Amino acid sequence: MIRTILLGLTLFALTACETAKGVGRDIEKAGDAISDTASDVQQAL
Repeated sequence: MIRTILLGLTLFALTACETAKGVGRDIEKAGDAISDTASDVQQAL
C-alpha cells in the first residue's frame, strides 16, 4: 500500500515538474516577443 502511494506521489511530482518547465518556456517566449517588439518600436522612433 505504501509503495503504491509513493509511486503515485513520484509520478505526480514528475508531471508537475514538466508542467512548470513548459509554462516557463512559454513565459520566456512571450518575454522575448515583447522585447523584440519594443526594440523594433524604439528603432522606428
